[in-house]
Amino acid sequence: MLYTLYADGGSRGNPGPAGAGAVVFDSVGKRVVEVADYLGVATNNIAEYEAVIRGLKALHAEFPEGHFNTHDVLVRMDSKLVIEQMKGNFKVKHPNLIPRHMEARNVIARNFGKVDFQHVPREKNRDADELANRAMDTKS
Repeated sequence: MLYTLYADGGSRGNPGPAGAGAVVFDSVGKRVVEVADYLGVATNNIAEYEAVIRGLKALHAEFPEGHFNTHDVLVRMDSKLVIEQMKGNFKVKHPNLIPRHMEARNVIARNFGKVDFQHVPREKNRDADELANRAMDTKS
């Protein structure tokens, strides 16, 4: 089974009030995990990384240990920077992003088998965007 995680982070100002949103669908389109977290004041790129990290952690928490040894995950988001950094195509230079990049890598290494990353246009990431905005709107 393939799980598709859509992730989006945003901030109102850069830095400013920020939120992370993630939603995961199974291979038949059933929504299995949803995350909408307010992050306080952060940059947009930090929020994007937090959306991936929190989405992966929530997905892992939803299933028994070892489940992802035989099930793949596809992460889709509209942040070209995060996608290319996670694929290893771009270097992670900003000191605030390095720990989040390492955390995302560690979450994957400890809990998942195969995880692929794919850039999608903003229009294809609406569910995650709505969750990130909900988190910013409600500050919860």
